[in-house]
Amino acid sequence: MTLQTLASDYLAHPAIGLTLRVTLLALVLQLLTGLPLGLYLAGKKSPLKSILEIIAALPMIFPPMALGFFLLLFLGKNGVIGHLLLKIFDLKIIFTSWGVLAAVYIVGLPFMVKSVQAARRQMDHSLIEAAATLGKTRGETLLKVILPNIKNGIVAGLLLAFGRSVGEVGISLMLGGNIIGRTETLSLAIYNAVFEGEFMRAAIFSVILSAIAIIVLLVLNAVSKNRISGLSIKDI
Repeated sequence: MTLQTLASDYLAHPAIGLTLRVTLLALVLQLLTGLPLGLYLAGKKSPLKSILEIIAALPMIFPPMALGFFLLLFLGKNGVIGHLLLKIFDLKIIFTSWGVLAAVYIVGLPFMVKSVQAARRQMDHSLIEAAATLGKTRGETLLKVILPNIKNGIVAGLLLAFGRSVGEVGISLMLGGNIIGRTETLSLAIYNAVFEGEFMRAAIFSVILSAIAIIVLLVLNAVSKNRISGLSIKDI
């Protein structure tokens, strides 16, 4: 089998395209929701924040298959959320690419939230006080002080979320159903290839996932070394 044949047969596999599409879309959603949630949880403690923090961290420690089962109950056509989505928007989640998107979004979100939360807590609070003294609004303080100081945390969160999402198996299996050509992700394609005795295909897909993981680690290492110096008052 030539290299060109391998590229046409394996690298153009639908599982690769689906995985990239849902992972990148999930990454946008993780940024849009994880950034404000992480900033909110980094503030003063409260009972509500403690509950939200536990919920946000659940996908990191909860067994994926068990979490997938509970999500199946909620997002299924007879579930609370699934029934509403089907009735109002005619949107079916389970055993569709939407289910895969929900799975990769959920597993990656805690990494985004935790990274932003940690970066915000490590930030020098005197800069925020200085911005308030200079009459800056909350929006100006967020854009000119907070976000520039925590951008390493944001980038790290996105990288970790992407690395976790792209290799998701358990929850996407429960919500997507592993339907070949429709909801089969790259990780599930490896399992299917081994089950079918297609070890070359499984090896190529495994190399692709491994390469992605190595790239994520290298970029994370570069981000950790390139620490951002604190802003001065004249920069505000």
